[in-house]
Amino acid sequence: MNRRTPSRHVETSAVTAAFPAISVVPVWLLALFVFWLPIKQFWTIKFWVFAAIYLGAGILLFFRPVQRLVLTRLLGARRPTRAEEAVLHPVWREVTQAVHLPAKRFVLAVIDTDELNAFASGGHLVVVTSYAVEVLPDPELAGVLAHELSHHLGLHTVALTITQWLLLPVLVLARVGFLFRAIARAATDTFATESPALTGIGKLIAAAFSLIAWIFLAGVLVSNAIGNAVGRGAEFQADRRAVSMGFGPQLAAALRRFVASGLAERPVRWHERLFASHPPARTRVARIEAMLRQRWRSHR
Repeated sequence: MNRRTPSRHVETSAVTAAFPAISVVPVWLLALFVFWLPIKQFWTIKFWVFAAIYLGAGILLFFRPVQRLVLTRLLGARRPTRAEEAVLHPVWREVTQAVHLPAKRFVLAVIDTDELNAFASGGHLVVVTSYAVEVLPDPELAGVLAHELSHHLGLHTVALTITQWLLLPVLVLARVGFLFRAIARAATDTFATESPALTGIGKLIAAAFSLIAWIFLAGVLVSNAIGNAVGRGAEFQADRRAVSMGFGPQLAAALRRFVASGLAERPVRWHERLFASHPPARTRVARIEAMLRQRWRSHR
């Protein structure tokens, strides 16, 4: 099998991935300001210094020990079990050897879900679903892992990780807002039902918390929509690199399995297309097969 050695370099998707991070900056500054207000009562610190410290802390997410201890937990992932390691590590070594990289340079993690999926984050983290580890044959798993390694080689995950870090305080405040809204409604229904004035005040407080929560949640939704739009291009570029690594047939086979599972329905409505993080699997298979035919003709 003819395998080239793609080097790590900035692709166009790595640049366009900065757009979601830029879009979330205003709502991130607002969220950070909310956290800064009580902190400054106990610690004399300027807001811009506080923001700079938070940004600086995000750089730690690109270090492997921090990815093992922190980033995996933020993403809801875990370390592979011994049985999963027995499946993952030989396949991962095959993939990394194809590009002459040490397997230990990257961190493998598993997320418990029944979806056939995997994703890359940080500078070294590759997360695979437990279902993919259990169901995919080794060649197809290699194709999926080669695709995720391609995201790292194309530096697609740098801006994505920064965006996730910026969104963290925004998500916290959105959830707190909805929690307080629920508490205000419950308190109103329990203690203020006999007083129209108190009922009105309770509803007003609940509405205020709802508005605050939706302001922060809107920032998350806008960032995700932009991220999904630019991320679809990154998927095609990662597929192309996986093909150049020699794992095109394996990746296409894994995608065909995804289609056959019935979980790869093509988004039809506009909002489905807006929030789809990946291109349709059938489209990816067709492109991969076209690249394989072209490579076959060029080597005849």
